[in-house]
Amino acid sequence: MNKRAEFGSDLEQSAFWMPFTANRQFKKAPRLLARAEGMYYWTPDGRQVLDGTAGLWCVNAGHCRPKIVEAVKRQVATMDFAPTFQMGHPIVFEFADRLARIAPEGFSRVFFTNSGSESVDTALKIALAYHRARGEGQRFRLIGRERGYHGVNFGGMAVGGLQANKKTFGPGVAGVDHIRHTHDLERNAFSRGQPERGLEFADELERLCTLHDPSTIAAVIVEPVAGSAGVLVPPKGYLERLREICTRHGILLIFDEVITGFGRLGHPFASQRFGVMPDLFTTAKGLTNGTVPMGAVFLKESLYEAFMQGPESSLSGIELFHGYTYSGHPVACAAGIGTLETYEDESLLTRAQSLETYWEEAAHSLKGTRHVIDVRNCGLVAAVELEPRPGAPAGAPTRRS
Repeated sequence: MNKRAEFGSDLEQSAFWMPFTANRQFKKAPRLLARAEGMYYWTPDGRQVLDGTAGLWCVNAGHCRPKIVEAVKRQVATMDFAPTFQMGHPIVFEFADRLARIAPEGFSRVFFTNSGSESVDTALKIALAYHRARGEGQRFRLIGRERGYHGVNFGGMAVGGLQANKKTFGPGVAGVDHIRHTHDLERNAFSRGQPERGLEFADELERLCTLHDPSTIAAVIVEPVAGSAGVLVPPKGYLERLREICTRHGILLIFDEVITGFGRLGHPFASQRFGVMPDLFTTAKGLTNGTVPMGAVFLKESLYEAFMQGPESSLSGIELFHGYTYSGHPVACAAGIGTLETYEDESLLTRAQSLETYWEEAAHSLKGTRHVIDVRNCGLVAAVELEPRPGAPAGAPTRRS
């Protein structure tokens, strides 16, 4: 019996400040989960609950998978922690090499973090440092997108485009601008897969290049499919146009694949589905199936090599002054390897391809239902957009994804 499942009759005085939660409301009427297995949770009173969002978009292979559980148990008993600052341990190198094998061609280097938020800030710092290493230190601007979500650290918050996540925390990071979002309900409602209209939204980046001078822009970051903003699928040709503009002006293109990575769109990564390659991309969530917190930034060999050109004796030979205590944590690496093996055993990185049509038909069967004003989908992700409630702020419809 899980003794913790009996806890919760009186949480109003609990020390736990819950993230992204209306704490006072929750603690008066708690919604507790006691255990999990496969695609289900169970409440303390034994009620089964379908985990329709895979935790927080992170449990891609289902809960408590045997290979992952055993890998974590084994690693904790063998070595619970080892640093990766000027030291190393075999499993971190093994995991990085195995990840590189499923990445798009050319993405041969991996930098480990502990979350999607850290992956984004790491990618932004790598982009800035890359330009400086090449003698283009004047490139300091970062471009995000309206309605984008890139985590809650200061860098990701700055390039993100969700107003509620930013308004409380002051001016934030300087030198940041945003292109417009791609949501166009009037022209693209009930699109199946990529919308036909909206390619021109990518040209907003060219406008910002003219405004700021492209030689000052270090990187552009977008989610291939925006998740937290309500499953905003890129219009046909949109990602290709962003890639074209970035290449023309020497700007790095970063894909935030924290949600789209590891099979959710029918390929290991969204870049492979859309056939558009960034210069680096961020991951987390499905990296370890949510079992142990971990993130990773994948980057092209050419970016890595730019850092390896300076004298090895300079400042102790450290090429990038960045990292985290738990970068490449051995238990997280073990969970990651168990996750990759589970994905491989069950072909989970590509299985969505065989289920996508069924999923699409089911989602779009809601068209014409009361209050439904849009359904959109890509891979095994879909969103149902509802008309605003009477009296709700304009432009703030209720969404379920």
